[in-house]
Amino acid sequence: MTLGALDSYVGLGRSGLKVSPFCLGAMNFGEDGGFGAGVEESEKILQAYLDRGGNFVDTANFYTNGHSEAILGDFLAARPGLRDRLVIATKFYGNLHLGDPNGGGASRKAILGQVEDSLRRLRTDYIDLYWLHNHDRSTPVEETLRTLDDLVTAGRIRYVGFSDTPAWFTAKAHTMALLRDWTPITALQLEYSLLERTIEGELIPLAQDAGMGVLPWSPLKSGYLSGKYTRTRATPADTRRSAVLGAPTPAQFKVIDALAEVAEQAGATSAATALSWVRSRPGVTSTLIGPRTLSHLEANLAALDLRLTPAQTATLDDASAPTLNFPHDLNQQVGAMLKYAGATVDGVPSAVYPPLLESAARY
Repeated sequence: MTLGALDSYVGLGRSGLKVSPFCLGAMNFGEDGGFGAGVEESEKILQAYLDRGGNFVDTANFYTNGHSEAILGDFLAARPGLRDRLVIATKFYGNLHLGDPNGGGASRKAILGQVEDSLRRLRTDYIDLYWLHNHDRSTPVEETLRTLDDLVTAGRIRYVGFSDTPAWFTAKAHTMALLRDWTPITALQLEYSLLERTIEGELIPLAQDAGMGVLPWSPLKSGYLSGKYTRTRATPADTRRSAVLGAPTPAQFKVIDALAEVAEQAGATSAATALSWVRSRPGVTSTLIGPRTLSHLEANLAALDLRLTPAQTATLDDASAPTLNFPHDLNQQVGAMLKYAGATVDGVPSAVYPPLLESAARY
């Protein structure tokens, strides 16, 4: 084992589960969506990831219409004994049944139907980490949480995670689970990259406070941070999704340019540099990579050996600084001033609220 290798495992939040620092995302397993990997290539990617010591694979019930789960299930079934050595995660919410109002979402009926279908496709008796894939506005959170707790009790799932849910809803659900002695939320799966940092306002602090692991998805922002997009080549001809995504915006190119400069300094690719930045962020446990080819996987894994300097990190931080929701900036600007009144705490001096200097009178 070497520092930063896939078999240098980390704890998933405050749980006892140990996972690789890069999670293999299987969204591109199967060609049913028009731009995925075939079965043979998917299995090569899986095997290469496992050969490097990886133990964490993530999919979802509706990825490539269920084919992603089936590819993973067939791969594991052909290798007896492997499944229990891995951490398999999948998601519920997506509806695969046209016209069925109960086929998706987070109701008890929907969850129980979806979990059985996922278990069948994955050819396993249990799921290690089961993600709610979206916020179901029409289902009481108590119904969702109690159903998930029942599945944990029954041994059908091991841990519960939330993906792409608002901070207020996630905090409410986690608090309710703790108060009612139901299975708590172990991890959050969220979009996070140099081009999408707004989760730093509320979701990252929530995860850190509650002890939830954070798994960033799309750390290369759908390929924008891969190095393929430049100002002279805004829509690469070899990028299948470029026709859908379009070209980066001028503001995004500012970040892409800074990334290219730092990558050159570090002697690495833009993709490896962007991934190294994400995996070093506070709160991040394991970063999702979703390679479509074996070469994509190898390029992504190069980030395991890359450590950015503080100066390089600061350059990327400054270039990609997000605008966060109120009251983040207000809290940052006046919090220490109002709390410490000029005192230096932990080596950091604070300002003084001006009226305090105008008069010595206190009432």
